[in-house]
Amino acid sequence: MALDLFKRVESRKGLFAVEKVTLIYNLLTSILILFLFQQLDHPWHMLLDRAMIAGMTFLLMYLYRLAPCKLSAFVRIAIQMSLLSYWYPDTYEFNRFFPNLDHLFASAEQWMFGGQPAIWFCHSMPHMWVSEAFNLGYFSYYPMILVVTMYYFIFRYELFEKLSFVIVTTFFIYYLIYIFVPVAGPQYYFPAIGLENVAQGNFPSIGDYFNHHQELLPGPGYDHGFFYNLVEGSQQVGERPTAAFPSSHVGVSTLLMIMAWRGSRKLFAFLLPFYILLCGATVYIQAHYLIDAVAGFISAFVLYVLVTKMYKRWFAVPMFK
Repeated sequence: MALDLFKRVESRKGLFAVEKVTLIYNLLTSILILFLFQQLDHPWHMLLDRAMIAGMTFLLMYLYRLAPCKLSAFVRIAIQMSLLSYWYPDTYEFNRFFPNLDHLFASAEQWMFGGQPAIWFCHSMPHMWVSEAFNLGYFSYYPMILVVTMYYFIFRYELFEKLSFVIVTTFFIYYLIYIFVPVAGPQYYFPAIGLENVAQGNFPSIGDYFNHHQELLPGPGYDHGFFYNLVEGSQQVGERPTAAFPSSHVGVSTLLMIMAWRGSRKLFAFLLPFYILLCGATVYIQAHYLIDAVAGFISAFVLYVLVTKMYKRWFAVPMFK
């Protein structure tokens, strides 16, 4: 299949949809920085980062107009998607000032299930092959994003901009929720209150504890496994006590499965085992409460409909004429 990556085409001027929504999120969080300016550790640095991202976005738009082609369009969109790794830990800079809500979610789990599924799940199946399978699933999150994105770029290019917009906008909606609904998840909350409190079903409020603490509970399972150590290493580097409710791992991966189904049944079938393991892994490794995973699954369908309508109403202009 000829991709014609460098073939010059007549391109519309202006920003792509994914760039517009990134600038909107950039602006909203910049306003929030100004409100919290005195409380933040490095507000000027955060504002400078945002100015640089905005400047880079307009520079890429200008450079693209000099040589509009599929490859340069892909670079523009790929850069915006890669910035999600910046925007994610950025949510912690805001939500750590708000009272933590983990005690409400842990109490809800206790009331609904008579205990903590995140504890039961990993303790009932500590075997190496189970642990490695779930950690493989959890680690598959970003490769799944890459695979679906590349499939649309190569085989369904007419829908590539829409796909990128749906993925990135969904992330941003989750990030806004994480800022104002600060839930860290069992792997942070349980060590903060002590496992003896967890065993007794006692879940005290810890206020702004995570404003100054980021202690992460080591993942359960077979700790000599290859995928266990991949997940553990990535969490120690990039994880923060934020983003537990709803689970974006479940939400975004469900969204990817929807897009995979619409794009190719074979792609859907290939990703399905990884998706099932990923959803289970969110609770197994104690990154999320079970209700986080359920909320992530349900919210994916709601956000898919909502964000798709947003795209069709405001941004549905062909990338190439």
